[in-house]
Amino acid sequence: MSKNNISPAEPSVTKSGRKKVVSTAKGSLTMIAMAIMIITSILSMRGLPSEAKFGVQSVFYYIFAAVVFLLPYSLVCAELASTYTKSGGLYRWVSEAFGPRWGWTAMYLEWQTIIIWFPTVLMFGAVSLAFIFWPESFDEKLASNKVYTLIIALAVYWLVTFNSFRGQKSANKLSTMGGLFGTIIPGAILLVLGVVYVCMGKTIDLTPMPFFPDFSHLSTIVLAASIFLFYGGMEIQAVHINDMNNPAKEYPKSVFIAIAVIVLVYALGTLVIGLVIPTKDINLLQSLLVSYNALWGSFGLQWLGNVMALVIMFGVIGQVSALVTGPATGLMAVAQSGYLPMSLQKVNKNGVNKSILVIEGVFVSLLTLVLLVLPTVESAYQIMSQMATIIYLIMVLLIYGAFIRLRRTQPNKTRGFRVPGGKLGEVIVCGIGILGALLALVLSYLPPAQISTGSPVVYIGIILIGVALFVAIPLIIYSKRKPSWRNPEAHFYPFDWQIEGREPGQVSKWTPGYEPTEDEVEAAETGAISKHGQHKHY
Repeated sequence: MSKNNISPAEPSVTKSGRKKVVSTAKGSLTMIAMAIMIITSILSMRGLPSEAKFGVQSVFYYIFAAVVFLLPYSLVCAELASTYTKSGGLYRWVSEAFGPRWGWTAMYLEWQTIIIWFPTVLMFGAVSLAFIFWPESFDEKLASNKVYTLIIALAVYWLVTFNSFRGQKSANKLSTMGGLFGTIIPGAILLVLGVVYVCMGKTIDLTPMPFFPDFSHLSTIVLAASIFLFYGGMEIQAVHINDMNNPAKEYPKSVFIAIAVIVLVYALGTLVIGLVIPTKDINLLQSLLVSYNALWGSFGLQWLGNVMALVIMFGVIGQVSALVTGPATGLMAVAQSGYLPMSLQKVNKNGVNKSILVIEGVFVSLLTLVLLVLPTVESAYQIMSQMATIIYLIMVLLIYGAFIRLRRTQPNKTRGFRVPGGKLGEVIVCGIGILGALLALVLSYLPPAQISTGSPVVYIGIILIGVALFVAIPLIIYSKRKPSWRNPEAHFYPFDWQIEGREPGQVSKWTPGYEPTEDEVEAAETGAISKHGQHKHY
């Protein structure tokens, strides 16, 4: 998922000489183009084995998560993005509702989610690389070696980071090639091979399993909570909604098309793995590669399984390259409004914020060391996935809260897209979305029954301490902010409540369709700079 939270825009200059940002892409996105953007930012093959452990029940979980998470969250993000169109993305949405303290926290949690996600995808990449050798027994043994996984994971991450120092163009080239040849094409091959495999009658004897899960045993459905993170990233693509000609009509159609394709590909890909490997033998990291070996081997071409392992590794490199600079870009909106030290606002000659990238690398390296304290590579992979899911869902709940509050504090704000159904639609969409997120969040604290994670006390303790630490960090940084952090040359567009001179929680007095004048905006920006560090919300 690309995590760039800054909307595409071009600079212009006001009559006073102050730069401002104006969107110029209206009508550049068709309904199908938006659907494709959503699909490519969400689809990933990395998590298929974890859901394959559920067999046909995985289809239920994919549909369930799409209904209670992906659909309502997409609609809420679309309304917020079409209403608050200035730079900042979710940082602006939450800050408009609750002030910068919680806007910065939400932005940080998204950044931290990706940081925690990196070790999981890097572990998957290391396992993929292990499967380029022969025979498979050697591959599986190497892939289970913690030292090997640690070395490869850190080497890949830092090589991609150093490449990103050369600029976004260099990073984009690597991510585009990796996405096409390492994710999209292998995904299509998996589905085609699966269909041919079934037609040839080569599937294993499947143990009968009911479509609906047994909700009385929560530990058996913990892995399903990770689907919420599979579906994460909608808050990113939603910022492009104003590039559509008719968002109110076109965007919901794009969402429904994207959801149908995403659920279909995830479900079929998961079932293909289940057709090749018995449920009890599925490994969260290795089973995708084992499936390719078995599928190609059924046609006498097992060596192509080794080739698939290599291209999937290339896909991992592409994913890391796509995301390694994204968080730094998103945090620049926070920095420009004065909530990060000046030392973290500098970019090199290629426009890259090396300082934040180095900090990211330190975080990723430390988190990857979890490999050394957990019993297996698989358990380390799982704990990182669950921690990332919890962090992400806390951010999601902040966005739902912002949506509800802004509906009340700014009822007359012009909205390019509104959640359908009026007040009832708001209650249904937010009610389903919040309950779904809370359910997945609670489940994510439990050790899964399907894999060995060592002591439950240690497992849950790592997650509790990790989540508490990551939520506390942005609040501590915010409390230590200084007036000197605000760069007067960085013209971050003020929040609406700053322009009006009110508190974030107070109801706006603007009339329907009102847009602030250039002078009002400049006055608010000047006031924000002069009062920075003094006002309780600044």
